Amino acid sequence: MSGQYFQWALMIALCALLIAAAITDMRSRIISNRLNMTVALLAPLWWLACGLDVWPAMATQLLLGAIVFVLFAALFALGMMGGGDVKLLGALALWFPWQVLMVLVMLMAVLGGAVTLVVLIHHRIAKKAGQPEIPYGVAISLAALWVIGERYLNQFA
Repeated sequence: MSGQYFQWALMIALCALLIAAAITDMRSRIISNRLNMTVALLAPLWWLACGLDVWPAMATQLLLGAIVFVLFAALFALGMMGGGDVKLLGALALWFPWQVLMVLVMLMAVLGGAVTLVVLIHHRIAKKAGQPEIPYGVAISLAALWVIGERYLNQFA
C-alpha cells in the first residue's frame, strides 16, 4: 500500500471512530476507553505515513497530546467534562498540528454550546428531573470531522 493510500485509510478509520464516538456518546453518554485507545494508537501510524521526523515532529505531537490531556483533565476534575471526552481530545491532539488543534478546540466550543442548548431544550420539553448530561463527545467528533474535511478533503480552496 503506497503512502498516500495508507494516509487515506488511516483518515477514514479516524472518521469512522469519530462517528462511533458521537453515536455512543449520544446513546449512553460514554465514549469507551477502547475507542479512545484506538484513536491514540493509530496516531503514530499517521505520523509515519506522513513522514514526520522523530525529533522534533513526533515529540511535539506527544507533548501536545499530553498538554491537551492535562488541561482538559482539569476541567474533568471540576466536573465540567466527562472522562471519555478528555481522553478523546488527548488522543485527537496526537493527530493534528497545534494550529489545527486550536481550530478544532474553537469549533468544539461553539458546537458544544449548540449541543448543550439542544439537550437543555429537550430536557425541558420532556420534563425530565435532574440535570441533563451533555454528550460533549458529539461536539468533539463534529469539530474533528469538520477539521478533517477542511484540511484533507477540501482540495479546491
